[in-house]
Amino acid sequence: MINNRDLSWLTFNERVLQEAQDKTVPLMQRLRFLGIFSNNQDEYIKVRIANIVRLGQIRGKKAPVFSGGYQAKELLPLINSQVFEGQKKFMQTYTDVLSEMESHGIFVINERQLSRKQKQFCHEYFSTVVSPLLVPLIIRKSTQLPFLRDNNIYHAVKMCSVKNGGDARYAIIQIPVSSSCPRFVVLPSVEGRHDIIFLDDIIRFCLDEIFFMFNYKTISAYTFKLMRDAQLTIDDDISKSLVEKMETGLQNRLHGQPVRLIYDREMPGDLLDIISSKLKLKGAEELDAGGRYHLMRDLMKFPRVRPDLESKSHEPLHHPDIKPFSSILKVIGRKDILLNYPYHTFNHFIDFLREAAIDPKVESICITLYRVAERSKVINALINAAKNGKKVVVLMELLARFDEEQNVEYSEMLQKEGVKVIHGVAGLKVHSKIVLVERKNKNYAYIGTGNFNETTAQIYGDFGLFTSDTQIVQDVATVFDFLINTHKHFACKQLLVSPYYMRNQFVELIKKEIKNAQNGKRAYIFAKFNSLTDEEMVKLLYKASQAGVEIRLIVRGACCLQPQVKKQSENIRVISIVDRYLEHARMAIFYNNGDEKVYIMSADWMTRNLDRRVEVGVPILDQKIKHTLKEFFDIQWSDNEKARDLTIFGSNNYVEKGDNLPCRSQMALYDFYKGMNETK
Repeated sequence: MINNRDLSWLTFNERVLQEAQDKTVPLMQRLRFLGIFSNNQDEYIKVRIANIVRLGQIRGKKAPVFSGGYQAKELLPLINSQVFEGQKKFMQTYTDVLSEMESHGIFVINERQLSRKQKQFCHEYFSTVVSPLLVPLIIRKSTQLPFLRDNNIYHAVKMCSVKNGGDARYAIIQIPVSSSCPRFVVLPSVEGRHDIIFLDDIIRFCLDEIFFMFNYKTISAYTFKLMRDAQLTIDDDISKSLVEKMETGLQNRLHGQPVRLIYDREMPGDLLDIISSKLKLKGAEELDAGGRYHLMRDLMKFPRVRPDLESKSHEPLHHPDIKPFSSILKVIGRKDILLNYPYHTFNHFIDFLREAAIDPKVESICITLYRVAERSKVINALINAAKNGKKVVVLMELLARFDEEQNVEYSEMLQKEGVKVIHGVAGLKVHSKIVLVERKNKNYAYIGTGNFNETTAQIYGDFGLFTSDTQIVQDVATVFDFLINTHKHFACKQLLVSPYYMRNQFVELIKKEIKNAQNGKRAYIFAKFNSLTDEEMVKLLYKASQAGVEIRLIVRGACCLQPQVKKQSENIRVISIVDRYLEHARMAIFYNNGDEKVYIMSADWMTRNLDRRVEVGVPILDQKIKHTLKEFFDIQWSDNEKARDLTIFGSNNYVEKGDNLPCRSQMALYDFYKGMNETK
């Protein structure tokens, strides 16, 4: 039995929505979870639904079969139904959260609810901040619609010459959301009250100031957003560099085929007809009637007007072996160091690069980059190293979905500063998170599960291992040699590397557990992933379960494995943890006849990770770190506040507490690491 990946992923996003519905979550954090849900749903529509629609056009024997045995024509109605139900729950939750916010003096008001003082403020704000950014576009039935980007919101405007119909003019205004013109504006308010308005409504309030030159009796505006196919197509013109191809591909994505129009259900029929017909969207599944406001991902950036209603932040911990103003390289030279973000500070990694950049004995730095922060300290440290005469080589993976444009810009910046930039291996996405620092007499490596991004490291749970172990460091050097020079198959003594070896090595480890179980020995596999969708691995885990191997899985997102099925997966349990931090770390523990093998890796057990990407996993050799990771897994497995039991597909039931003490694993892990510092 294989669960469908896409339906399973939608079930994961419903777990995100559960956090917005959970009244134990701080109120403003619930609002931000609504923003996360909305952002996830939008990306899903642009990527997964668009892909299924595209593949569904293939007919005959070549027509693809999706996980769970679905054809596209069978799967799409199920997906659309689940997306629709999710949106209904989102709107109800949003209404509930707004109501609770009002009980705490926070009001999201519209243009019809403004006081006299607030009206004056909106006119001034519109004149100074908003108006210079507006480009109103007049549209006619007979003319082509101007190009509309996705990831934006628009007002569709209707101006009528007489009150009840008659001749009408139509226009479109892009709502210019930016850091200097935010989606939410805090208004002057009476003491004890916080009034906040959507930028959309300030523009509605000031429509007469935009279209004053036209003669109309009534004017109204209705918000809509367009979603385009986010597939990035790279042309095969050998005369172009990869950067040139990427830039062309990004332009093609901007002009990708529209897949869905989401509009204010109050929009007049004639206005909707003009927009939908010009976008060539007519099918019921392509037109989605919504509420007054769209692109609700902006809720993640809602103004912080009541700190007491926000989640309390824990200060990231320093690793007990890394002291301020001391050499990190010296520490790593003596012992392996494991960091677990966001519990540990990402500054340790930045300091590692900064020290390597100025150490006279460091000769070179090699690093793989996938997604970096908008104002990246990592990039700055690498540039500093190049300026200090180090050989710096960056493998910049340009195909990082929705981050491609920024990666192209950073590639060009690094090259201008003397950094050697490599753009990957033909046909393979480089998703590994590795660093090699070559120093006279001793070399160092870092292998991680998450991106080198100081912003996401504050909210993503990830592992990173510093080591100077000779074999591991040599393996990392071998991987970089493959990426930079040879592109030929290679062998590693310690690392698990896809696409050539990782799958087979994990298969052998599982088969060993199966053999031990069949011989009456203890056998178990404990693992944690973002997603588990590779059917070969799922079927092998079923075989392991049938042989008597105990299997515990923590899977945040899509999971095609169905646990607790009689005679198939009775020995498998799966939980999913959704909490304040995004569970992004990947790890696996194999009992191995008592000589446990513990790994952290950048790869999920997905076909793309195991077969089509360069991923790196590392065995944990240090016994104390191995013990720490086992404790980490045990704490997460004990979660009975934010863990969901995935036994019943689609149910998202919380793990039952029973007689156990309450355990919220993310808070417990912070205390666990804090305790390690105190006993050091």
